[in-house]
Amino acid sequence: MKLLPMLFAGAALALSAVAAQAEVRFGVMNESYPPFFAKDASGEWHGWEIDLMNAVCDEMKEKCSIVDISWDGLIPALQSKKFDVIWSSMSNTAERSKVIDFTDKYYNTPSTLIGPKDQKPGATAEDVKGKTIGIQVSTIQSEYYKKYFAGAAEEKTYQTLDEAFQDLASGRIDYVFGDSLALDAFLKSDGGKDCCAKMGDVADDKEILGAGVSGGLRKEDTELKTKLNAAIAAVRASGKYDAITKKYFDFDIYGAK
Repeated sequence: MKLLPMLFAGAALALSAVAAQAEVRFGVMNESYPPFFAKDASGEWHGWEIDLMNAVCDEMKEKCSIVDISWDGLIPALQSKKFDVIWSSMSNTAERSKVIDFTDKYYNTPSTLIGPKDQKPGATAEDVKGKTIGIQVSTIQSEYYKKYFAGAAEEKTYQTLDEAFQDLASGRIDYVFGDSLALDAFLKSDGGKDCCAKMGDVADDKEILGAGVSGGLRKEDTELKTKLNAAIAAVRASGKYDAITKKYFDFDIYGAK
């Protein structure tokens, strides 16, 4: 009988070891979204958001993996437990918060319109009147269009931003509307630097555009949310966040907007 306490203690240690090594599966959109994430020819993921994920996992002392899913399938896949957290530049909005929970934010940037270089700059309904705007499906920009631009301009939706960029460069649409950093990456690319330019940031609407980009979670996963929030805070406090950011940007993206 004296062996029982030792056996229980051993079991507890084994369980704690398993918990410390539990795999946390991160859901990422299955298309390149530079500079935040992209998969190279060997199948390895790279980018700012991937580096941040690795730093957060180190802080949590958890084994982490990536599951890639189409953008409009991320929330359904989270709810069906195909992975544990959406880590894919998803903004925390009131509408999304009805069905999933979110971590604290880990970056925040404006929504922007880009268009041909010879087009007059501007980002209001009057500026886009009679034009066609390319927007990725199931995004905050699509919701913003419905409220502010629907009566003035036509919306053309795309499964990926790359498809919208191709149509903009070839003159089939007049604008692309999206996150400023993703659009800026296109403007610096070979496909965008000669044809296109920034037209302007749209006026903010926090109800639609959200309170920043966060990790998306199932509402019942409160323990994981606590661990992720603590890890995000620790990465920022340690200076790792700034070090990662400086690899990709020459300005602060945490509080921008």
